[in-house]
Amino acid sequence: MSAEGFEFALWLDRAPSWSTFIDELDAHRRGHVPPGRVPGTFLLAVVDDQIVGRSSIRFELNELLVREGGHIGYGVLPEHRRRGYATEILRQSLVVARAEGVDRVLVTCADDNVASVHVIERCGGALESVIDGTQHARTRRYWIE
Repeated sequence: MSAEGFEFALWLDRAPSWSTFIDELDAHRRGHVPPGRVPGTFLLAVVDDQIVGRSSIRFELNELLVREGGHIGYGVLPEHRRRGYATEILRQSLVVARAEGVDRVLVTCADDNVASVHVIERCGGALESVIDGTQHARTRRYWIE
Protein backbone atom coordinates (compact mmCIF):
# COMPACT_ATOMS: atom_id res chain seq x y z
CA MET A 1 0.00 0.00 0.00
CA SER A 2 1.48 3.34 -1.02
CA ALA A 3 0.31 6.70 0.26
CA GLU A 4 1.53 9.87 -1.42
CA GLY A 5 5.07 8.81 -2.15
CA PHE A 6 5.83 6.53 0.78
CA GLU A 7 5.31 2.81 1.10
CA PHE A 8 3.02 2.52 4.09
CA ALA A 9 3.22 -1.20 4.93
CA LEU A 10 6.88 -1.83 4.18
CA TRP A 11 7.31 -5.10 2.25
CA LEU A 12 3.75 -6.29 2.91
CA ASP A 13 3.12 -6.59 -0.82
CA ARG A 14 6.04 -9.04 -1.08
CA ALA A 15 4.82 -11.37 1.68
CA PRO A 16 2.66 -14.34 0.66
CA SER A 17 0.43 -13.91 3.74
CA TRP A 18 -0.21 -11.65 6.73
CA SER A 19 1.28 -14.22 9.13
CA THR A 20 4.44 -14.46 7.01
CA PHE A 21 4.71 -10.66 7.06
CA ILE A 22 4.40 -10.62 10.87
CA ASP A 23 6.99 -13.43 11.19
CA GLU A 24 9.41 -11.49 8.97
CA LEU A 25 8.96 -8.33 11.05
CA ASP A 26 9.64 -10.32 14.21
CA ALA A 27 12.78 -11.81 12.67
CA HIS A 28 14.02 -8.30 11.75
CA ARG A 29 13.42 -7.14 15.33
CA ARG A 30 15.54 -10.04 16.61
CA GLY A 31 18.35 -9.26 14.15
CA HIS A 32 17.67 -11.96 11.55
CA VAL A 33 17.70 -9.81 8.44
CA PRO A 34 18.35 -10.38 4.75
CA PRO A 35 21.42 -8.79 3.12
CA GLY A 36 21.13 -5.03 2.88
CA ARG A 37 18.65 -4.77 5.78
CA VAL A 38 19.30 -3.89 9.41
CA PRO A 39 17.63 -5.00 12.66
CA GLY A 40 14.58 -2.96 13.51
CA THR A 41 10.88 -2.93 14.16
CA PHE A 42 7.73 -1.72 12.45
CA LEU A 43 4.92 -0.17 14.48
CA LEU A 44 1.41 0.95 13.62
CA ALA A 45 -0.20 4.03 15.13
CA VAL A 46 -3.83 3.30 15.94
CA VAL A 47 -6.46 5.76 17.19
CA ASP A 48 -10.01 4.61 17.97
CA ASP A 49 -9.36 1.24 16.29
CA GLN A 50 -8.22 2.97 13.09
CA ILE A 51 -4.69 2.90 11.66
CA VAL A 52 -3.50 6.49 11.30
CA GLY A 53 0.21 6.03 10.69
CA ARG A 54 3.28 3.90 11.08
CA SER A 55 6.90 3.94 12.13
CA SER A 56 9.92 1.97 11.00
CA ILE A 57 12.64 1.99 13.65
CA ARG A 58 16.11 0.78 12.71
CA PHE A 59 18.45 -0.24 15.52
CA GLU A 60 21.54 0.00 13.28
CA LEU A 61 22.44 1.96 10.18
CA ASN A 62 23.93 0.78 6.90
CA GLU A 63 25.52 3.09 4.33
CA LEU A 64 22.21 4.16 2.75
CA LEU A 65 20.53 4.76 6.12
CA VAL A 66 23.48 6.82 7.38
CA ARG A 67 23.14 9.04 4.34
CA GLU A 68 19.40 9.33 3.83
CA GLY A 69 17.15 6.96 5.77
CA GLY A 70 18.13 7.37 9.40
CA HIS A 71 17.05 5.35 12.40
CA ILE A 72 13.37 6.28 12.20
CA GLY A 73 11.02 6.62 9.27
CA TYR A 74 7.43 7.53 9.97
CA GLY A 75 4.33 8.45 8.07
CA VAL A 76 0.73 9.45 8.64
CA LEU A 77 -2.00 8.52 6.20
CA PRO A 78 -3.23 11.61 4.31
CA GLU A 79 -6.71 11.64 5.86
CA HIS A 80 -5.20 11.76 9.38
CA ARG A 81 -2.61 14.50 8.93
CA ARG A 82 -2.45 17.82 10.78
CA ARG A 83 -3.72 16.33 14.05
CA GLY A 84 -0.41 15.87 15.89
CA TYR A 85 -0.10 12.16 15.13
CA ALA A 86 3.30 12.48 13.41
CA THR A 87 4.80 14.19 16.45
CA GLU A 88 3.48 11.51 18.78
CA ILE A 89 4.62 8.73 16.44
CA LEU A 90 8.15 10.16 16.40
CA ARG A 91 8.17 10.67 20.19
CA GLN A 92 7.10 7.08 20.82
CA SER A 93 9.58 5.81 18.21
CA LEU A 94 12.39 7.58 20.06
CA VAL A 95 11.41 5.71 23.23
CA VAL A 96 11.61 2.38 21.37
CA ALA A 97 14.93 3.26 19.70
CA ARG A 98 16.48 4.25 23.01
CA ALA A 99 15.20 1.08 24.67
CA GLU A 100 17.15 -0.82 21.99
CA GLY A 101 20.36 1.10 22.75
CA VAL A 102 20.21 3.83 20.10
CA ASP A 103 21.18 6.93 22.07
CA ARG A 104 21.84 9.32 19.18
CA VAL A 105 19.04 9.04 16.61
CA LEU A 106 19.29 10.12 12.97
CA VAL A 107 16.02 11.23 11.38
CA THR A 108 15.82 12.50 7.81
CA CYS A 109 13.19 14.09 5.60
CA ALA A 110 12.82 15.74 2.23
CA ASP A 111 14.04 19.32 2.32
CA ASP A 112 10.67 20.58 1.06
CA ASN A 113 8.59 18.57 3.57
CA VAL A 114 7.76 21.46 5.90
CA ALA A 115 5.48 19.33 8.08
CA SER A 116 8.23 16.77 8.80
CA VAL A 117 10.76 19.54 9.42
CA HIS A 118 8.47 20.92 12.15
CA VAL A 119 7.83 17.47 13.65
CA ILE A 120 11.52 16.58 13.82
CA GLU A 121 12.50 19.94 15.27
CA ARG A 122 9.62 19.78 17.80
CA CYS A 123 11.03 16.42 18.94
CA GLY A 124 14.51 17.86 19.51
CA GLY A 125 16.11 17.36 16.11
CA ALA A 126 19.23 19.41 15.43
CA LEU A 127 19.92 19.94 11.73
CA GLU A 128 23.31 18.54 10.75
CA SER A 129 23.17 19.02 6.99
CA VAL A 130 21.10 19.21 3.83
CA ILE A 131 22.41 16.92 1.10
CA ASP A 132 21.62 15.98 -2.47
CA GLY A 133 19.61 12.81 -2.11
CA THR A 134 18.58 9.81 -4.12
CA GLN A 135 15.13 9.45 -2.52
CA HIS A 136 14.45 13.21 -2.60
CA ALA A 137 16.13 16.03 -4.52
CA ARG A 138 17.43 17.36 -1.20
CA THR A 139 17.44 15.54 2.14
CA ARG A 140 17.61 17.15 5.58
CA ARG A 141 19.60 15.17 8.19
CA TYR A 142 18.77 15.70 11.86
CA TRP A 143 20.21 14.20 15.04
CA ILE A 144 18.14 13.81 18.19
CA GLU A 145 20.01 13.14 21.43
